[in-house]
Amino acid sequence: MNRRPSGTDGSDFSYRMVVDNRYTKVAKGKSTLSKVLVIQAVVVLVGVVDIFFTLIKKEPLETLAAAFSFITFISIIIGELGRKRSRVNFLKFYMAASSIGILGSVASIIQLKANTPLIGSNLLKISCVFAGLFIQIFSVIKTASLIGNMSPPKRAS
Repeated sequence: MNRRPSGTDGSDFSYRMVVDNRYTKVAKGKSTLSKVLVIQAVVVLVGVVDIFFTLIKKEPLETLAAAFSFITFISIIIGELGRKRSRVNFLKFYMAASSIGILGSVASIIQLKANTPLIGSNLLKISCVFAGLFIQIFSVIKTASLIGNMSPPKRAS
């Protein structure tokens, strides 16, 4: 049963408002970024659990890896705030800080690989960092697209 809106004969369809395509892209971009942030947070938390087990086993803490994991985790929180509140500056900070965090993690893995053999927990660290790197590349692309769609269009002069 397709009912006509009250107060109209149905001929006013040409006067109805249409949502600009940019707003639709922003909504889809926010949804995608939300999923990417969750996946990125899970990967970081797996790395943090590995750091936690390193502390339990009384092994020396890799402070570089721990610091960059912390930076990445904080940037994810700021990215989520920027996504929810449509704050371009928060999203830009998220892109920069999370990129620094993942690049620092890659550097710590390169340092680790040079000093120790690839066994058990080291293999987990390496796989987490490279999964994080792949997710980071995807998140930067999606976040940049979202920022571009959130910004008002430039007017031709």
